[in-house]
Amino acid sequence: MNQRIILASKSPRRQELLRLMDIDFRVVLKEVDESYPDGLSPAEIALYIAQQKAEAFDEDVSDEVVLTADTIVAIDGLILGKPESSEHAVEMLQRLSGRMHEVYTGVCLLYKGRYNKFYDRSEVFFRKLTDDEISSYVAEYQPMDKAGSYGIQQRIGLIGIERINGSYTNVVGLPTEKVYQQLKRLK
Repeated sequence: MNQRIILASKSPRRQELLRLMDIDFRVVLKEVDESYPDGLSPAEIALYIAQQKAEAFDEDVSDEVVLTADTIVAIDGLILGKPESSEHAVEMLQRLSGRMHEVYTGVCLLYKGRYNKFYDRSEVFFRKLTDDEISSYVAEYQPMDKAGSYGIQQRIGLIGIERINGSYTNVVGLPTEKVYQQLKRLK
């Protein structure tokens, strides 16, 4: 991969994943409205928001790749984004407790005026969490910037997730396997 990469994400988890992949990048942030039209599937929502983030760079780049992503959690037909309060985070984790939910990450690569969009889907199975486990996690681990109110790589994921079907890195916030393959294909 000879292209220069702009990561349009403040997520320390996405930044760390790219570093672990030995991909050189720089972070550039732009404010983007993350609302989406009604009636979209979870995969379509993640792709829509990822493209909205990339479109903010459309006029600003020429020979660089802009990498954007959006991760959402879905359960029972509901989209669980980032919590609005500690109480909301507790409610989300109680909903996920003892259940399977889906994690979707939409990715958009903007390169030479073209948008290459793709997504990944993983199934995550939580064991039944106690109220104390949930409340101490919310109090200690800043779940406010995480879809579904949790980070799989943090305590709640380490003690509460029984298994996942699909990509672990997708649940972290960037399906590295797919990102790597798509970056290799850019010309």
